[in-house]
Amino acid sequence: MSFFNKVLASFGIGGAKVDTKLEKAEYVAGEKMKGEVEVYGGNHEQQIDSIYLTLNTTYIRELNDKKYNDVAPVKKYKVTAPFTIGVNETKVIPFEINLPADTPITYGNTKVWVSTGLDIKNGVDPTDKDFIGIRPTKLASQILEAIEKLGFKLRKVECEQASSKIRNNCPFVQEFEFIPTSGIYRGKLDELEILFLSQSEQSAEILMQVDRKARGFGGFLAEALEMDESHIRILITTQNLPNLQEKLRQIISNHV
Repeated sequence: MSFFNKVLASFGIGGAKVDTKLEKAEYVAGEKMKGEVEVYGGNHEQQIDSIYLTLNTTYIRELNDKKYNDVAPVKKYKVTAPFTIGVNETKVIPFEINLPADTPITYGNTKVWVSTGLDIKNGVDPTDKDFIGIRPTKLASQILEAIEKLGFKLRKVECEQASSKIRNNCPFVQEFEFIPTSGIYRGKLDELEILFLSQSEQSAEILMQVDRKARGFGGFLAEALEMDESHIRILITTQNLPNLQEKLRQIISNHV
């Protein structure tokens, strides 16, 4: 490669390009995602140190009492070992990766996408970006449906910055905010928030925040001091499914 071409390659001009093609555009959290990464050689031979796929999402980060939209990686995958791509050569690399069971669902403003990158030494790393839809796991769906059957309506879903007490591998948690629209909790609760702290096929650990409605001066004072909220940590397994709605009703009622 001439010196001029080396300089151009370092700026990404005439270099390799990448395009990822997924098997489908929507997945269930925890599902296996299949696809192919196509790498197209440029005007000169290049050494590719690796191909990596990164699962990303958006979340709200707070700094100095101000909120910002930020991006966080959920998980990163290495697809190949080092290889060389020739001039105008095309390589197709199939892949299968397991999405984490706690991948945020794409509801409201939450977006999830797969970014593909080529790690090229002394050069600009080409990237590709593919948005995907994420549906909740079967267990998470049943938990959310059971809450709705208790008279709650889902109002908002957001990924928010997590405190150090509940932070897992990611800097955020996804919060499901419900309001009571019918049944025994209407007029007693302002809202009910559900956070999935960890998930698997067999279990889900959730943090439930019960926000009681203020009643009288004492209630307003408690609300101002945030004493009207209860935080309950719960482990729900597939064995709880036959009586899940009743289990959740008892827990909520104990904190009204």
